Amino acid sequence: MHQITGKTLVGFLLALTTAVLWGVLPIALKILLEVVTANTITAIRFLAAAVMVGLWLGLRGKLPALGVLKQPKLALLMAICIVGLLLNYILYLTGLDRLTAETAQTVIQLAPFLMMLGGIWIFKERLLLWQKIGAWTLVAGLLLFFNERLLTLLMQASTETFGVLLVIAAAITWAAYALAQKQLLVNYSSKQIMYLIYFAGALAFLPVSDLTPLIDFSVLQWGLLVFCCLNTVVAYGAFAEALHHWEASKVSAVLAITPLITIGSAKLLAWIWPELVQAQLLNGWSLFGACLVVAGSALTALAPQFVQYRAARKVRKLQRDVL
Repeated sequence: MHQITGKTLVGFLLALTTAVLWGVLPIALKILLEVVTANTITAIRFLAAAVMVGLWLGLRGKLPALGVLKQPKLALLMAICIVGLLLNYILYLTGLDRLTAETAQTVIQLAPFLMMLGGIWIFKERLLLWQKIGAWTLVAGLLLFFNERLLTLLMQASTETFGVLLVIAAAITWAAYALAQKQLLVNYSSKQIMYLIYFAGALAFLPVSDLTPLIDFSVLQWGLLVFCCLNTVVAYGAFAEALHHWEASKVSAVLAITPLITIGSAKLLAWIWPELVQAQLLNGWSLFGACLVVAGSALTALAPQFVQYRAARKVRKLQRDVL
């Protein structure tokens, strides 16, 4: 079993780096979607990531051996990983094209919650009381976030309704990818799995992408595209490294603040460059709902550690009483 280094500050800073990168990412993607298709952005991101991670692994002689995939079970898990993350990328981008960055980033918080449910169903993990409270808090937060638009979303087939459904589907496919990767980590490292996914993604999306708009890209648009490509590698790299130093539950709790970073970044950029970014107008209930989503996601992630902490305290108390 993997043992963390216990470098709390390093783990926290790496997790915070991931949260910031993932929080700003949908704003950059939203701007790029005005001039280039979702397929093209996804293809370029996967190709750049495949080259960077492939070079890193190749220089260290750690490129993944494909021989183990001859086992049907492992081949199926790898297929779920690849298809799951590829669908996640394209579904999220397609949904983002119909939504604001703030809405998309809030809805995608369903992903870790769905992964938790998948762990309960597949790995027979037990749902703790505080996880149930966290789950209901997250759902309540989503309902409050859409308080002004909830009836429209439910009763009318609008563009936003379709966008929300696409992002929910993206959350489901991400959960499937994450659960499959959890099993594959016995045979491959996380970087090796990501390299295979990036390589497959580049092969899948390049034939259906349109690169001609890149000819007329401005310096800003090229900068945003490079940022999105680096974000793919750096954010996941920081995430994996954070897990090396810090408990997974604490890393997940930090990542739960991502929607708040998106909302704050959108408002800041809209103030600095109003002609480039338009922040979503959120009322008090929507902002409170976003905070509940963050709290519910963090509580769900931290609940197991909280229970372990209480159990450890009881044991120490019993030992002191005996002595």
